[in-house]
Amino acid sequence: MSSDWKPRKAGKLPPSSKYEVGYGKPPTETRFKPGESGNPRGRPKGSRNRSPYPRQDDLRSIFRQEANRRVPINEGGKTVTISMAQAVMRSLAVTAAKGNPRAQRTWTQLQSAVEREEWNERLAHFEAALDYKLGWERELERRKQLGLTGPEPLPHPDDVVIDYFKYTATLKGPASKEEKAMWTRWEGYRASIEEELTELKARLENPECRDREEVLAEIKQTEKVLKIIGEALDGSRPAMELLEEALPIAHEDA
Repeated sequence: MSSDWKPRKAGKLPPSSKYEVGYGKPPTETRFKPGESGNPRGRPKGSRNRSPYPRQDDLRSIFRQEANRRVPINEGGKTVTISMAQAVMRSLAVTAAKGNPRAQRTWTQLQSAVEREEWNERLAHFEAALDYKLGWERELERRKQLGLTGPEPLPHPDDVVIDYFKYTATLKGPASKEEKAMWTRWEGYRASIEEELTELKARLENPECRDREEVLAEIKQTEKVLKIIGEALDGSRPAMELLEEALPIAHEDA
């Protein structure tokens, strides 16, 4: 070996060496020069690395869209449209009813899971309502013994009805200031309607009443409205919504 031999710098090929073009080895004349970028404009501002897999929230959104997608099915010779989730469950139930063991096991597992979840939700609601009712009953009793006053709780513990046998809790009164205002308004309106009903019945009892059929029809209609108001004030939210939507004129009369 010659004594004047020196090692070559990395990245350089001797003039006599052959440069093979292939994967990862572009031609020498097309390679970027040192310090030269292959993307002169750079990465767009705010861009992120894109994952080849969808995110979890994307999967949930896709699942909900597919579950709620409406599909046509044949039912009793007629074509009806139901959600994909309902169609799948119906198909599973029909297959299970025909005696398919795997479908029967799947259906039983689903039914048990649904019933267990419903029971857990029901029990959690019951315990929360019971704690609320007992807690406020103790607080109101404490105020009474000490002669203290304070804002009334909403909902009021008296309006929380507990059924210890069925593990249910029912709200029979307003749960917010807005609902309290509705309750007060419709209580006043019920009183005015009851007065009108008394006057109508008095007219009907009058022998000189000539429009008895009209009065009878008005009495029936008034009693029907009073029934709905009673259900609403007894805690029926659907009845209260019906009153608010169907009888808006009552807001001005009350």
